[in-house]
Amino acid sequence: MTKIMIVDDDINICELLRLYIEKEGFEAAIANDGESALKMFEGFAPDLILLDIMLPGLDGWQVCREIRKKSACPIIMLTAKGEVFDKVLGLELGADDYVVKPFETKEVVARINAVLRRSGKNSGQRFENKEVAYDNLVINLTNYELKVKGVQVDTPPKEMELIYHLASNPNRVFTRDQLLDEVWGFDYYGDSRTVDVHIKRLREKLEGVSDKWTLKTVWGVGYKFEVKD
Repeated sequence: MTKIMIVDDDINICELLRLYIEKEGFEAAIANDGESALKMFEGFAPDLILLDIMLPGLDGWQVCREIRKKSACPIIMLTAKGEVFDKVLGLELGADDYVVKPFETKEVVARINAVLRRSGKNSGQRFENKEVAYDNLVINLTNYELKVKGVQVDTPPKEMELIYHLASNPNRVFTRDQLLDEVWGFDYYGDSRTVDVHIKRLREKLEGVSDKWTLKTVWGVGYKFEVKD
């Protein structure tokens, strides 16, 4: 059974979400603060986390950061804030989606199903070995492993998904908005600097690795993984 962890200090919201989530056939567990969430994460091993930002003690940003150090578990942020800054920070920390309060519970359930589909948690995708390989580079999205010259390089989940998406479509140019939609998986309003940040970090890891491919900027358009003949 797919397991969903709900992290929010509002007990009423937690119980409402639990009701709808269990009705959908998922197993649910609730934590009301950041420290409890991190402890529960280890024991419950969720397939997806609904994570409120404004929590007592450790806030949602800190919880997201700690979980991302050790897991690619999908995270949907719950926030009463709608500022662009929050959305950018959430994306950069590795959130997979966000829902702004007040929300319709049915919308949250729909977002859960969409994120689980993308992550392969509730479909046959989980058995598909997602791997692309080039000279001195292996990108395995099944295990979230990036190998450069045979050596595994520690890479955050969203960087992995971005380089896999580009390398799976060699020589195809993607705009920043396309990458936000296809890699982060939801409509994004505001500046798209988070893509530039992730590309910059990837380039630091991949610089000088091979002369047969490159992560290239197409000025005025976006980015592509260019493979040379």
